[in-house]
Amino acid sequence: MSCYDFLAGSYDALTYDVDYPAWADYIEKHFRRNKIPGNTVLDLACGTGSLTFELAQRGYEMIGVDLSPEMLSQAAEKSREGVEVEPIFLCQSMDRLDLYGTIDACVCCLDSVNYVTDPRKLKKAFQRVHLFLMPGGLFLFDVNTPEKLAALDGQVFLDETEDTYCVWRTEFSRRGGLCSYFMDIFRLDPDTGRWDRGEELHQERAYTVDELTGFLKEAGFIDIKVFGDRRMRAPRPGEGRIFFTARKDPAAIDSMREK
Repeated sequence: MSCYDFLAGSYDALTYDVDYPAWADYIEKHFRRNKIPGNTVLDLACGTGSLTFELAQRGYEMIGVDLSPEMLSQAAEKSREGVEVEPIFLCQSMDRLDLYGTIDACVCCLDSVNYVTDPRKLKKAFQRVHLFLMPGGLFLFDVNTPEKLAALDGQVFLDETEDTYCVWRTEFSRRGGLCSYFMDIFRLDPDTGRWDRGEELHQERAYTVDELTGFLKEAGFIDIKVFGDRRMRAPRPGEGRIFFTARKDPAAIDSMREK
């Protein structure tokens, strides 16, 4: 079973504590600071579309991209009402991003970049984002720091709702830089009253600031900056999540062909 296939139906319930309006507020601060050229925004690795929907409600023309059809099904259902322009959802991997036209900004949130565990694919993903951005466009993403992922080694966590029970344990490989989440998920079937069981393996790679900065520069980005956890300042020691912003050169001209 691939990542998020079974979890998709319970993802929103298990992540009820994620403050999406606050995330959107933070994103908009960077949009205003960088004066993005328009209002077409890509939510890369959008999951169930909660952030996509939040930004769409604020007037942005949204495109959501995710690799999981199950997550996208949840996203599409969520975004059918309450927005002036309904988001477009595409099932694609980050490194094979292929849009119909240009975007003014791209956001990739909730440590989705860490989930691209192959550095070659992450480099390609950055190149694809750069290709479809308008000149002057902004790329914003966050990552879990290597220190945070290393500290999770050997930890066991429990999440539960009325109809979902999820136990997950973590292992961190210092040699490989991979944090593995082994999940056992039990979900109540409302029709039968029985509990269905699923297993999923999630992995995140620990990337350093220097690595990610190098990948962004290689893709052609400029004005690369790093911020603390939803703060408009530089990261401080011990912060487990940091944000990157990078811009496409306003003078750049792309041919929209495969690089």
